[in-house]
Amino acid sequence: MKTAIAIRHLHFEDLGSLEPLLLARGYTVRYVDAALQDLGRIDGADLLVLLGGPIGAFDDLSYPFILQELELVQRQLASGRALLGICLGAQLIARALGARVAPMGVKEIGFAPLTLTAEGAASPLSELEGQPVLHWHGDRFDIPSGATVLAGTAVCAHQAFALGRQVLALQCHLEVDPLRLEQWLVGHVCELAQAGIDPRSLRAEARELQTSLPLAASRAFGRWLDGIEE
Repeated sequence: MKTAIAIRHLHFEDLGSLEPLLLARGYTVRYVDAALQDLGRIDGADLLVLLGGPIGAFDDLSYPFILQELELVQRQLASGRALLGICLGAQLIARALGARVAPMGVKEIGFAPLTLTAEGAASPLSELEGQPVLHWHGDRFDIPSGATVLAGTAVCAHQAFALGRQVLALQCHLEVDPLRLEQWLVGHVCELAQAGIDPRSLRAEARELQTSLPLAASRAFGRWLDGIEE
């Protein structure tokens, strides 16, 4: 049986709409809490997913477990097995590959579509053409050497990159189930207040996207999984 291990930083920032897709495709899904469990003992997952969180990929002096995450990414890269990073997870993959990760100076929080590159339009992300997805970050990554940039936005030019078929890094939260966004609005209440964002607007947008976003995300993730499973 195929195994998928998801490294989690906050309980509600989970696999979202990706989890039922993985289960339907025969994966056993296991969560590991980065701040509580020994990441050095993790090895051999067919798919490793690094999820989001409110800390920075460069905050290892304050949060030493980040160094364990970087080592875990290096082991997965060396194994040739599949690796997916979302938001903080994508930034950790970029850092592990030698690329710079730094604050943008602004927050990008809200639903907006991606602008795909030519390579992105030929990738599984083509399923997201015109589809608003959730952005929730204040840091950005440079594109690692040898990787292909797939998408951007006006606020953040680097929203996604791929390294071969096996590695996909997404700055945006494609995994988010709009019906569960209320957990985010509560869990990140201080960040929303500091950014001057009204949770009612995000709630209304999520309601409008409750059908289209999970369907588009499932198609995009499904095509990527097809590629790594070949």
